[in-house]
Amino acid sequence: MKLSTNYIGTVYQFSSLKDLFAKANEEKSGDRLAGIAAETVQERIAAKEVLSHITIAEIRENPMLSPEEDEVSRIIENQINRPVYQSIKNWSVAELREYILSDKTTGEDLKRLGKGLNSEMIAAVAKIMSNLDLVHAANKLEVLSKCNITIGQKGVLASRLQPNHPTDSVEGMLASLKEGLSYGIGDAVIGINPVDDSVESVKRLLHATHDFIKQWQVPTQNCVLAHVTAQMKAIQQGAPADMIFQSIAGTEAANRSFGITASLLEEANEMAKIYGTGTGPQRLYFETGQGSELSAEAHFGIDQMTLESRNYGFARYYDPFIVNTVVGFIGPEYLYNNKQVIRAGLEDHFMGKLHGIPMGVDICYTNHIKADQNDIEDLAVLLTAAGVNFVIAAPMGDDCMLNYQSLSYHDVATLRQTLNKRPAPIFEDWLEKMGIYENGKLSSIAGDPTIFTR
Repeated sequence: MKLSTNYIGTVYQFSSLKDLFAKANEEKSGDRLAGIAAETVQERIAAKEVLSHITIAEIRENPMLSPEEDEVSRIIENQINRPVYQSIKNWSVAELREYILSDKTTGEDLKRLGKGLNSEMIAAVAKIMSNLDLVHAANKLEVLSKCNITIGQKGVLASRLQPNHPTDSVEGMLASLKEGLSYGIGDAVIGINPVDDSVESVKRLLHATHDFIKQWQVPTQNCVLAHVTAQMKAIQQGAPADMIFQSIAGTEAANRSFGITASLLEEANEMAKIYGTGTGPQRLYFETGQGSELSAEAHFGIDQMTLESRNYGFARYYDPFIVNTVVGFIGPEYLYNNKQVIRAGLEDHFMGKLHGIPMGVDICYTNHIKADQNDIEDLAVLLTAAGVNFVIAAPMGDDCMLNYQSLSYHDVATLRQTLNKRPAPIFEDWLEKMGIYENGKLSSIAGDPTIFTR
């Protein structure tokens, strides 16, 4: 395995595949914080050039985190489809990129290809792709998933309605929920981040959302994004949850810092099948984000983009209904500015889709990052063009509980109208029935939450 090159008269030598991957990554403040980033643009270009000649087999034969030491690595390794892998193992990363981008390669071809790739291989090819490459490649892939309804169809932009409240007030939450539905938001999930993640609080919010969904016959799913153990206890005690949620990471050690293991998630999945109200077959919701392993001091010198890809390899094992990266949420320590946030969002979406994951993105930023509303609107347009399964929306784009900026309800409506996207089919039928949509577009009463109080 060759790990050096002569670029414009300078020899660049990389100490390992881990070192090469880190230095081939587009600039991220998290990699720089970890002390593993390329020092110069020239070194980054040299690393990309060396990486492009590395073969698929060399990546597999030189794991960055041994399966003997890490359960995430074991899960990823055990999922590789052997016949597919054997047919491509001698390809270089550059040849993999050319195949992915070829006009002759269909979405079905990419689905099959993804089964023979591990997460590091997928990260490698993303590192040598441009932003437009990432958009074009991801748009080829249609990844369907079903809990109570099916999302992910070509031409569909689904959305998570996020009616958070700073005191978990049911009345306040429902006010936001009604406004979101009146804009046609909520087909992916009505998902609440609770302030209080006690079992009683989770039960109260699950009952409130379930009762509303049942009363108005809304074709969607509910979820309260507390720790997985709190949700498990809540549904054991009779709370109506369509899905179980958990944040995950790309190493076993980082997952343990979240208070989870692979076996716990398996238990949660089985519990959702037995006690949950979702019809399935998919009943799990995972959330990720570049930089979480570094913040947990569990990154093992691996760059944050590669670790993010490992999230999706881990998630794939559980066949979730939805997964989303929360790009821009952790802060400038990991993604410093608008350019890094946009790049990370496109990387995450592509990597998730090539894993076969029903991939969404929380397109967001915190107030201490060098980004603003225009930047996340730019990323929203790019991801909508890339065929993102769903995005997240909060009232006026301002989450008053988590204190960060996201897309608003009307932003999602505008993306659908501008880029010719629709809600999930069965959800759109309900919107037409409610008079919120007329002939595939928002009606004159859209945006009026009082339609749910008449």
